[in-house]
Amino acid sequence: MTNLIWNTIYTHDGELFESNLTIYTFEKFTKVSRKKIFDVITNYDAYQKWIPQHFLSVRIISVRPHATLVEEHRIIAGTEFIVMAKHVVNDSLIHETFFVGGDAKGSHITEKFDQKPTGTLITVTIDFKPKLSMKLSRLVGKPKYLKDFENIIDEFIKIAEF
Repeated sequence: MTNLIWNTIYTHDGELFESNLTIYTFEKFTKVSRKKIFDVITNYDAYQKWIPQHFLSVRIISVRPHATLVEEHRIIAGTEFIVMAKHVVNDSLIHETFFVGGDAKGSHITEKFDQKPTGTLITVTIDFKPKLSMKLSRLVGKPKYLKDFENIIDEFIKIAEF
């Protein structure tokens, strides 16, 4: 399932001022239990070890019962991002990431985990606020960074299924 919602803003003269992809949703399925895939995706300490091509460094700043603040140095579509990410969890059902500071401030990612008889359906919704150079890449086809978010989930699934 893919859901693209575009916002387009024009100037008074009818010129294109900004075109924004606001939400992107996709689904992935894994044969492992909801708890197992959830535990992999919320193991922030291991991101750098497991997926170094996307996470150059990860440093946990603060841990609370349902929220963790993490400084992340990421590579998304070949572009480096340093972000302060607040990860919020809800009983192995929902994992939300709010980019509260840094290069993609204002971005929000939600992963919902739905246990099925043969595994777990993961629904990922992304509201990504990229750098200006990445915004310009939206003008032609599917932005490369969206594929990278799908690749990250695929990597987490491989780790959970191993």
